[in-house]
Amino acid sequence: MSAFQTFFTDHGDQFMPFPENTPTPDDLPSLTAAEIAALPVELLAILQREIDERLKRDKAAKTRFDAGLAIRYATRATEERQAAGKDTGTVRFDDGDFTVVADLPKRVGWDQDRLAAMVARICDAGDDPAEYVDLSFKVPERKYAAWPEAIRQGFEPARTVRPGTLKVEILAQGAEQ
Repeated sequence: MSAFQTFFTDHGDQFMPFPENTPTPDDLPSLTAAEIAALPVELLAILQREIDERLKRDKAAKTRFDAGLAIRYATRATEERQAAGKDTGTVRFDDGDFTVVADLPKRVGWDQDRLAAMVARICDAGDDPAEYVDLSFKVPERKYAAWPEAIRQGFEPARTVRPGTLKVEILAQGAEQ
């Protein structure tokens, strides 16, 4: 039993740790949300910690695994792309009895100042820039909060606030946060 779990067994009946049939992270997909919500807070805290630790471990494993695949297949994928006359995209090749699908996505960036200048030139020429580019406006919340009230009131009808996703973390009282 981990030190984290031991902390929780010391609350309530210290001689009665969680029974062996308590759910583990592997059991959670078969439980309903209501069944999980009904579990003791101590068990919820343990499950949350175990899931977070698994996620970190699995993310590290995925990163290392992907690095290994890159070492094994990057050169061959580059050669296949060059033979196909392309710098990015998907190529397929065989390795033994398996087909390897190597995708190198295209990441395009645009210089915002130069785009703004181009949009101004399109407008000056009498054309509609929406025919050429997608235009969008955004206001960082930090800037909005710093505006004088009169300016905020003018923008208020264009502003919509939606709640994000609730995140709950269970911490032992007195534990480091």
